[in-house]
Amino acid sequence: MIKQITSSQNTYIKELFQLKEKSRDRKKSGLFLIEGAREISLAIKGGYTINTLLFYPDLFSEVQVNSLTTSQQNTIEISKDVFQKLAHRETTEGVIAVAKAKEFSLKTLTFNTENPLILVAEAPEKPGNIGALLRTSDAANVDAVIIANPKTDLYNPNIIRSSVGCVFTNQIATGSTSDIIQFLKENNISIYCAELQASKDYHTQDYTKPTAFVVGTEATGLSEEWLENSLQNIIIPMQGEIDSMNVSVAAGILIFEAKRQRNFK
Repeated sequence: MIKQITSSQNTYIKELFQLKEKSRDRKKSGLFLIEGAREISLAIKGGYTINTLLFYPDLFSEVQVNSLTTSQQNTIEISKDVFQKLAHRETTEGVIAVAKAKEFSLKTLTFNTENPLILVAEAPEKPGNIGALLRTSDAANVDAVIIANPKTDLYNPNIIRSSVGCVFTNQIATGSTSDIIQFLKENNISIYCAELQASKDYHTQDYTKPTAFVVGTEATGLSEEWLENSLQNIIIPMQGEIDSMNVSVAAGILIFEAKRQRNFK
C-alpha cells in the first residue's frame, strides 16, 4: 500500500516546506526538492539519489509514478492542499521528489578529454541567469561549469526551474576565485575573461586547447584577481547603443565559438 498524507500540517510536510523555502535547511539536511517529471528524470540520470516521491493523483497517476520509481525511494500520495503547499510552480505535473544533494567541490571534477571547455561564472546572483547559464552549458555539452564565490544555493527552486533540470546534467563545482584560478592553472587550462578593458575581439582567439571562459555580473564585472590571471581579455563587439548584454547570452556566444573552432579543427 502506498502511504497517503492529506494534511498540510503534517510534520513531515512542514519539514519539506522548509526545504523548499530555506537554503539553510537544505544545507543542514543535505536534501532538496525537485518538482516535475522531466527534472526528476534528469536528476536520476545525473546520478542523484531520490529518497521520496510525492504525487497528487489528480495530476500525476500511479502508473506515471512507477515510471520514475527507483528501488531506493519511498512513494507517498498527497492531497491537493499538500501539493499546493510544496509546489513552487503555478502550473506543474503533480509530482515532487526529495533528493540527496551532491558535493559541488573542485576535487570532484573529472575530464574525459585532453581539451576541456569550461564556463566560470563569478558571483552570479539572479537564479534566472544561473539557470540560463546552465541550460546553455548543457546545450553545448561543456565539460564543467564552475561558480566562483557563489551568492545563492544551486538547489534553489528557482534555479532548478529556470535551468529546466540542467543543474543535474552539467558537471558543476563551486569555490573561491583563488582556488578556481589555482585549479585551472594546475590543469593547464587557459583563462579568457569577458571584459571590456584591454580586450580583443572574441573570435580572434584560439579556443581549441583547454579553455575556460570567465564571465561576471553585468553590474560589477569581474574581480581584479581574474583579470590579473587572464591569458587574454575578450570582448563581443556591440553594434547598438549599449556596451554589454545579458551574461547568459554572452556566455553562449563564447562557448559556441569555441565549439565551432573545435568542430573545424
